[in-house]
Amino acid sequence: MSNFLSASIGRKVFMSLTGLFLISFLLIHLTLNLFLIFDDSGNLFNQAAHFMATNPMIRIVEPILALGFIIHIIWSGWITLENMKARPQGYASGDKLLKWWEPSKNMFILGGMIFIFLVLHILNFWVKMKITGDPLLDQANGTGEEMHNAYALVSNLFINNPLYDIIYMIGGIFVGLHITHGFWSAFQTIGLSNINWMKRLKFVANLIGFVFAIGFSSIPLYFLIKF
Repeated sequence: MSNFLSASIGRKVFMSLTGLFLISFLLIHLTLNLFLIFDDSGNLFNQAAHFMATNPMIRIVEPILALGFIIHIIWSGWITLENMKARPQGYASGDKLLKWWEPSKNMFILGGMIFIFLVLHILNFWVKMKITGDPLLDQANGTGEEMHNAYALVSNLFINNPLYDIIYMIGGIFVGLHITHGFWSAFQTIGLSNINWMKRLKFVANLIGFVFAIGFSSIPLYFLIKF
């Protein structure tokens, strides 16, 4: 097992598996966040956030998820460095030029941008909800139950901080771009694709990437426009 993970193909397979796992989490996370714009009272979002915070299964998965992010980042950095050593000189001309709009050639850069977005997200929400607390969390939540008013914390930041809204929208677009290549590439790496299925996988990858980009970026845009 250790020889497999130390080999280049082993690291790529492991990174692909963690990537698919993280995509499944992002789908749940996006679904939860969309409650922000479907119910201005905040009841739906507060109840969903409370369920995620108190459900025993989620508590078990949460550290596994954090480990998955860390492994995915480390593995991608390792693979990128190996590729740079194997091909120290970049392409010079023609259609082989590295273009910023091609996700397949900029996965590490996109991943770095997403990491910065993730850190800001954790500092603004997760840390306050789990560790430090915040006065907004103690406001009446409108559900009639004893739980944090997560909606007040999240909506307040989106309404009063346009710069963060822009960062969040850009981050959502980066997530979508990252997935447009990462999804089908993961299946290709673990050997679950062929010529007949590759077009279908790429179509699904583009569709999922589009949904994530529009979904995540629409949330701050909603608060910018409405409030």
